[in-house]
Amino acid sequence: MGKVAIVFSGQGAQYPGMGKELYDSCPESRRVFNALDEIRPGTKEQCFSGTPEELMKTVNTQPCMFAMELAAAEALRSGGVEPAAVAGFSLGEIAALTFSGAVALEDGFRLVIRRGELMQRESEKADCAMAAVVKLTDEKVEELCSAYQNVYPVNYNCPGQVTVSGLARELADFSKDVKAAGGRALPLKVKGAFHSPFMAKAAEDFRGVLEGVDIKAPQIPLYSDYTGMPYDGDMRELLSKQIENPVRWQRIVEHMGGSGIDTFIEAGPGKTLCGLVSKTLPSARVFRCEDAASLREALEGAVIC
Repeated sequence: MGKVAIVFSGQGAQYPGMGKELYDSCPESRRVFNALDEIRPGTKEQCFSGTPEELMKTVNTQPCMFAMELAAAEALRSGGVEPAAVAGFSLGEIAALTFSGAVALEDGFRLVIRRGELMQRESEKADCAMAAVVKLTDEKVEELCSAYQNVYPVNYNCPGQVTVSGLARELADFSKDVKAAGGRALPLKVKGAFHSPFMAKAAEDFRGVLEGVDIKAPQIPLYSDYTGMPYDGDMRELLSKQIENPVRWQRIVEHMGGSGIDTFIEAGPGKTLCGLVSKTLPSARVFRCEDAASLREALEGAVIC
């Protein structure tokens, strides 16, 4: 029998109405949303009724997605899913950290609120953007980035896909170079050069925030975006460094597969991580949990396996 991993979505997957079905149909999800709304009033309303523009603001995106992701994960847990490991893409790592038991729900939420504020602050200092580059090797993307002063390869997502961050004006020319090389640059629904040197001050300040939080050893094996491996060493250092350094998602998925994990459930809006897992481990079974129907599907598939 194989093993299950729960993975938590990253920024850019948000959409109006996310989590509403889970809130209405699952008591465990409802408890999560209600508890977090006590800390940050209006979070539920933003998830369920916010405009795309409102949800695209990092200061809103991160707490809203955290709430939706933990609501989904608790629904899975209540249905009998016992993950052998957890990981989260970018902001999803804070959700994974919380679900693993390393921090309390309230502390994890306060962390993601402050993380969103710090990254929003840095995003407003320059006109930056991100794009997913497909159909090129990692090495070719790195080579193209090296021709620009302010464009960086930042997320190694799966074979043939790397996300880049940088100044918007340079990304326009960079995208032309990508096309000329036989690839495509697909703009992401974020405003900021995340996981790049543009986030250095946010990472530094977030390290200070982490010092005030009680962090325990995870009760479920937890993977680090910064190393692409299970957490080992200074957790605060790894959590802060990932803000200004690339996410090693392909490495995480490959290592999980090598450890015997053959079933992945994406907790959160959309199915981006499902796609990345399938491209990295074609034989893996992938599910998502974002509404009542997908929750049932994930429970039927993951619990039975």
